Amino acid sequence: MAHYSRLTTHGSQLVLGIETSCDETAAAVVSGERAILSNLLLSQFSEHKAFGGVVPEIAARSHVRHLDRLIGAAVEQAGIGFQDLDGIAATCGPGLIGGVMVGMMAAKAMAAALKKPFIGVNHLEAHALTPRLTNDVAFPYLLLLVSGGHTQVLAAEGVGRYRLLGGTLDDALGECFDKAGKLMGLPHPGGPQIEKMAERCADGAAALARFPLPRPMAGRHDPVFSFSGLKTAVRTHAERLEGETLAIRDVADLSFALQAAAAETVAERCAKAVDLFKETYGSGHALVVSGGVAANRAIRAALEALAAGHGMAFHAPPVALCGDNAAMVAWAGIERLRLGLTDPLNMPARPRWPLEEERNRQVS
Repeated sequence: MAHYSRLTTHGSQLVLGIETSCDETAAAVVSGERAILSNLLLSQFSEHKAFGGVVPEIAARSHVRHLDRLIGAAVEQAGIGFQDLDGIAATCGPGLIGGVMVGMMAAKAMAAALKKPFIGVNHLEAHALTPRLTNDVAFPYLLLLVSGGHTQVLAAEGVGRYRLLGGTLDDALGECFDKAGKLMGLPHPGGPQIEKMAERCADGAAALARFPLPRPMAGRHDPVFSFSGLKTAVRTHAERLEGETLAIRDVADLSFALQAAAAETVAERCAKAVDLFKETYGSGHALVVSGGVAANRAIRAALEALAAGHGMAFHAPPVALCGDNAAMVAWAGIERLRLGLTDPLNMPARPRWPLEEERNRQVS
């Protein structure tokens, strides 16, 4: 597991990570020995609350206001000076382009001023590599990347080497949770709220009988996902409750049913991916889940049971490192820096950046 320590180790690489791809401003310092020396995050939840979702322009302006202060605090908390850094890493996509630009340009300016390497990080790769920071997972491993914007299962063969086995045909699971939560009158983001409400369900069996929800793509041979139908089914049940404001019991039961359907669906779809993965890479490898939705305990439990049934180790990051954070960006920077994979200062920001395209990435 990662060591949460402020003590630096002489001879170990130190990388500053910057994350501004959505609505969290974050900065962290991580060492090559997997020590998280600082990991600061400023949420913009209150700034977007009135809009029921993230407003890109507001997010970008907030990053501009707060990033410098967070960077300085992260370096100070790590107990180092800026010259002690071996590289500066920043998310360069995918994400809200205005926010991405803020963090990327700050990192480039620092790299130029300090004469340090710049590492442009794919946000998805940062999630993908987090279990190597926290659990030292060996390549190759089967990775489920599940978040508000992505649901895909990949074979992680090495840094920058990912083979897509299956993705979502429509909504990502996190998006499904967010939209379903809104239908039930829950605050944004919906995923954590649905998990909290599901815990208040008094009778799970009765909730499942009361709200029978589909398990999309069940039985299909390839490991693809679909969650738009699940979201629509939640809408249908909510509207059947006479259009009135849902009672707490209704929301708790429907949340439990939705979470159960999602967990079963993810496990069933990933079982197909396990078969494909083993055909190519054999046995003895790990099943890993990463991304914001990886914090959901029901989904973690379903995947852990799946891994155990297939003789695979199961790894998920600590909940604090599932969502967007800068420690994962710094660690991705460490991984790439070790291989000499640094980037030029004219590297562009990318609002879309599929993880499997990392295979073709040009480096300096």
